[in-house]
This record gives sequence, C-alpha cells and structure tokens, in this order.
Amino acid sequence: MVAGQVVFAGSGPGDADLLTVKTLCALQEADVILYDRLVSDEIMALAGPQAVLENVGKEGFGAQVSQDEINARLVAHAQAGKKVLRLKAGDPTIFARLDEELTACEEAGIVTQIIPGITAASAAVAGIGQSLTQRGRNTSVRFITGHAMTGFADHDWAALARPGEVAAVYMGKKSARFVQGRLIMHGADRATPVTIVENASRPEQRVLETNLDRLPADLDAAGFDGPALTFLGLAPRKAAAALNDLKTELA
Repeated sequence: MVAGQVVFAGSGPGDADLLTVKTLCALQEADVILYDRLVSDEIMALAGPQAVLENVGKEGFGAQVSQDEINARLVAHAQAGKKVLRLKAGDPTIFARLDEELTACEEAGIVTQIIPGITAASAAVAGIGQSLTQRGRNTSVRFITGHAMTGFADHDWAALARPGEVAAVYMGKKSARFVQGRLIMHGADRATPVTIVENASRPEQRVLETNLDRLPADLDAAGFDGPALTFLGLAPRKAAAALNDLKTELA
C-alpha cells in the first residue's frame, strides 16, 4: 500500500481461508481500516497491530454510519497521509456502494485501487454443491438485491419466471413474500426450487431448501437471523444436502 492512497478490498463471505493474498497483505499494511458490519471477527483479527479500526457498517432499520460520513473519513485519512483500507464484505463491486466512495476519492484527487473478493453468491452456491450456470439449463444468472425496494419492483420478473432461470437475491429475507408474489403473477411454477443459505462459508452456515410456494412460510419458520442469500431456481445437490443435514445434527 501507498501512503495517501485508498484501497477498496473484498473480505469474501466470512471464512478467513477465502481471503485473497492481496487483501491479507492490505490488512497487515494499512494504517486505517474502515470495515463493514458483515466482515467477520476472524478476518479483522488479521489486521496489523498498527491499524486503527473503524466500524462503519450499516444495518437495515438499525444504527449506521451515513454514506457521506464514510466518504469524508476516507478522504480525511488519505489526505493525512495514511494508508487507508476500505474493507467490504464479499466483493466490493457488488451491492457495496463502491461508486459513491470512488467518486468522493477521485474528486479529492486521491489515488484508489480495487481488490476483488469472493462474493456471497459464489460461496453460497459452493455450499449447496451447485453451479450458478449450467449448459442446457441457464446461460446467465442475475444478481439482484432485495434490500432497497427502490427499483426492485421494476426487475424483469417475467424473464425470471421462465423455467430454468437462476437468480441470486442478496439481502432478500424481508422481500421473500414480494418476490414470491411477483414471480407467481408472471407465471412462475409454484414448485420452482428456492434455496436460502445463511452465513455462507462460516461454521454456522445453514441451508433451507424449499420452493416458491412455501418460501415465505418456510423462511419464517427457519428463524434465520444472519446474512442470507436466496437462490431462485436452484436446489442443493443430494450430496451437499446430506452434508448440511449432518452438520445440523452435529451442531
């Protein structure tokens, strides 16, 4: 890292073994680390002893640091000659407000760098033994977020309702009933498989296998309280499902 520079890096889904070597180096070199709520304690423990740690995480309907304040802190630390690491959960380029922070730095004349990370969809689909794309099934996959309802209703639900389509819904627990209604309204089969993966890649990972018809009820019954990713159109492979059942029995 270079003094006066801001590095944007992804911490991956939570398992420290899934960190890139480049992000690990940045963690150990940074003077200041501004990190998100979903970055695991296991990963933050790898920060260098000189680093000042600032939790700037956001939580829906809870306490949070405003985006303007985060932008201001990044700029101020960099202008003070610090090596600044902005650490985001997953991959910094996916649903992480990266553009707003990059713009703030660029307008202040601060040099930036982006280090990619493993996004939740990749970790979660590995956890159910599946592939995001499959020849003969789907040649594309959609990443959508259910966190902000602005624009959420405008997705191409008719396309998503077609047989064989696959979508990964980030932060979609609260929008499960809305998703169900939109897809059924556009002709989706109620038996369409849906899988929810909570705490992907972490020891406390849990998997809920359901379908579109039962989605809201089964999700409520599961009582998930951690970060979860919802796959529309994917069910766990039998071997992965058996492994998850075993982990649940041993927990």
